[in-house]
Amino acid sequence: MPTRTRFTTWRPLATAVITLLTAALLTPVAAHGAPRESRPVYSYADAVREAVWVDTGLDADGDGRTDRVAADIVRPREPAAQGRKVPVIMDASPYYSCCGRGNEGQLKTYDAAGNIVRMPLFYDNYFVPRGYAVVGVDLAGTGRSDGCEDVGGRFEVQSAKAVVDWLNGRARAYTTRTGSTAARASWTTGATGMIGKSWDGTIANAVAATGVRGLRTIVPISAISSWYDYYFAQGAPLYDSGPDALADYVTAPEARARCTAVQRRLVDGAPRTGDRTALWTERDYVKDARKVRASVFLVHGMQDLNVRAKNFGQWWDALAKNGVERKIWLSQTGHVDPFDFRRADWVDTLHRWFDHELLGYDNGIDREPMADVERHPGQWVTSKVWPPHGTRTATLRPAAGDRPGVGALGLRKGTGRATFTDDQRLDEMDWAARIDTATPDKAGFVTGALTHGLRLAGSSEVTVTATPTTATAHLSAVLVDLGPDTVRDYAASGEGIITRADRTCWGESTAGDSACFKETEARTADVVATVVSRGWADLGTYADPGKGVPLIPGRVYTITLDLAATDHVVPAGHRLALIVAGTDKDLIDPPADTPTLTVDLARTSARVPFVGGAEAFAAATAGARPAVTASQGFPPAGAGAPGRGLRIP
Repeated sequence: MPTRTRFTTWRPLATAVITLLTAALLTPVAAHGAPRESRPVYSYADAVREAVWVDTGLDADGDGRTDRVAADIVRPREPAAQGRKVPVIMDASPYYSCCGRGNEGQLKTYDAAGNIVRMPLFYDNYFVPRGYAVVGVDLAGTGRSDGCEDVGGRFEVQSAKAVVDWLNGRARAYTTRTGSTAARASWTTGATGMIGKSWDGTIANAVAATGVRGLRTIVPISAISSWYDYYFAQGAPLYDSGPDALADYVTAPEARARCTAVQRRLVDGAPRTGDRTALWTERDYVKDARKVRASVFLVHGMQDLNVRAKNFGQWWDALAKNGVERKIWLSQTGHVDPFDFRRADWVDTLHRWFDHELLGYDNGIDREPMADVERHPGQWVTSKVWPPHGTRTATLRPAAGDRPGVGALGLRKGTGRATFTDDQRLDEMDWAARIDTATPDKAGFVTGALTHGLRLAGSSEVTVTATPTTATAHLSAVLVDLGPDTVRDYAASGEGIITRADRTCWGESTAGDSACFKETEARTADVVATVVSRGWADLGTYADPGKGVPLIPGRVYTITLDLAATDHVVPAGHRLALIVAGTDKDLIDPPADTPTLTVDLARTSARVPFVGGAEAFAAATAGARPAVTASQGFPPAGAGAPGRGLRIP
């Protein structure tokens, strides 16, 4: 036995003290009940970096061997040495090898042994020192994973769910892609939080909708809740390609040949007719919201024209019906991560959310306001619940106005008709620009200038009764705030942000994985009208939103269009407009024909959620005075870019 020196006597004592301090820092609820937070007490440089391949139990490519998906892991070394276990933050993505993650397009990088060197984004840099493991999963058929990418289908969902199962001791994993040496997740508590933007957030929604045990929370950012509603709006195509193109975009080159059968099923199961097929039913997570056990911290841009806002609205409403613990951030941006529009607050809030949900800390975040909403660029308000207390649906009615072709919007049922012809060259901002002028391309209905501000919060719907002249017709319904404002320029490059050259650091760095990221600032535009909410439909789906049929010219049809969820205040002095028109250029594809539609105003209405309901609308429009026509400040028709707020020249 070696002689004990002062140093060797001190070292175990110091280790014991550090262990006690660390345990105190990571104890879920302190004796005195004060809020707690995890602190950066572990070495990021010395973190364990490893890869495992989890058996999904499925054979997507039909090679007779069950598929394995790659999970790259960065976890603190010290807890395992102390006999302690850590929770997991997991980002499952198809983008780690092909396309990159985050504003800077980061890819995974590896050392010669195949262990992760750079995990994209800041999660590992920030959370590993605070006692979390971070796991980056290559979805089936992508990166270093087996199988085939089926865009939200069971192969993809199972490839992420299997990892949650493995973390909780219910699935098998191996140390190599083809070997037989088992890997066990003995270092984790099994408590898992999934996070990600866009497709990554979508898979978090999908896995939560399986009800898998061990998944404690998800943080879906700009995520899809139903793949049908990504590609179609009630039969009207939003994009000119289907899921097969998206699968081909992310599939690993070596997987393409073995996945042709899966690709063919994506083509055959998603016809461009817009009909809901079994393929879309499988990829509808809203219908399975009742299975969700995890809490949900949802983030979405209200002007996201990639994953459109209907996706978050229907998911949020379904979760609410099932009593899921929820939190929400709504920004003015397009398809942007909150790390790039509200960085410091985002990191702090996400840290506290994971501490509460995965470590069990009583830090009070569950008692704070449910919703943060960006009212103006960089200016945020909160709501205790969302939609706010007192939000009730009001039925608004279009009516003939004082001038031919310029309609009114109020609570009383209108009479008469309005006629428009689909002009596929125009978009929603062209219609708004001519709201005070009779034009052949739209039917517009406007309140007078409001005497009080009017807040919309939630999802709207518009019921239209119309007679077409052709066998095909597409409809658009748009709510517009008419009045000057400064907004995030969500349709410009960056979708509401400008990326700067300077960097800020969030966590610890290594030579191969920097915690420093380019800063951003708001990109703004001065506008004279802002689209509040929008929705589209193929009139041929009037009887069944899942199946379109040819129209009979001259016959009357009634259809209800779902409008995207939003939270917007129309200020005093502004006006609220409802526009019904045909093809919204570049936002939906046009029909085969060029229809003229006659709208029956008595059988057309909009159901809009106002804080204060119909009474608030009545108060805001009581004594409403005529406004100077907004068109005095508008550019010529066709000058606005699709989706932009209409700019002041």
